[in-house]
Amino acid sequence: MTPIATASNAGGAPSLGGRRGRALSAAELLVGAAIVVGHNVFHVIPNEVPILVVLALASIRIREGGFAPVGLGRPKSWPRTVLLAAITAFVVLAAGEFVTEPLAKMIGMREHAGAAAHALGAAKGDAWAVARNLAIVWAFAAFGEEIGYRRYLLGRATDLGNRTTLANCLALVAVSALFGLGHFYQGPAGVFTTACDGFVIGAAYLLTRRNLWVAVLAHGLVDTVAIVLLYFGLAN
Repeated sequence: MTPIATASNAGGAPSLGGRRGRALSAAELLVGAAIVVGHNVFHVIPNEVPILVVLALASIRIREGGFAPVGLGRPKSWPRTVLLAAITAFVVLAAGEFVTEPLAKMIGMREHAGAAAHALGAAKGDAWAVARNLAIVWAFAAFGEEIGYRRYLLGRATDLGNRTTLANCLALVAVSALFGLGHFYQGPAGVFTTACDGFVIGAAYLLTRRNLWVAVLAHGLVDTVAIVLLYFGLAN
């Protein structure tokens, strides 16, 4: 992958490359990590997702010259983007069902009972809850978490190594672990499985040349399936 530019932008703010740019990216990453841990582990900061979204938009606007680089413009091909998102969602769901969840149980990790259902806000047979929480999930989790975790934190983490292949891999592991901590309320098993989910979605994001729509749609589809299963009493 071609390293990012090292020049400063027209407004004089540090760009994504160069010593100043990497130092600023490191500072943003550390602040973002502190916000995630501060809310989810120590409960001393309000919910991290809106904060990360605001920080992401401000950082992208200042350092990357506008809001277009957020990555939610029209993709080159909607059918291809939707297909890749559906494949990613299928991999996340299949890995959870047959790999990560059984592995978590095998090594003795516990998930807090009902935590996922409580977070999704769905209940068996409650159609109103399904409709209401599908809207919340798509806005808050699909868009909010993907902008905050994948576009912003993962992006700034890869900036530290000039977005080389090694930098992408290390950043993907680190931010996926942070994403798992963002679900600390689910217990050790929940942290582990959601970290793995974040790894798959983050990998898809990077492999599709940072097509954020793939990550957003995949995340939304995964949570939609979970809510529908809760509605029909097929999950807990």
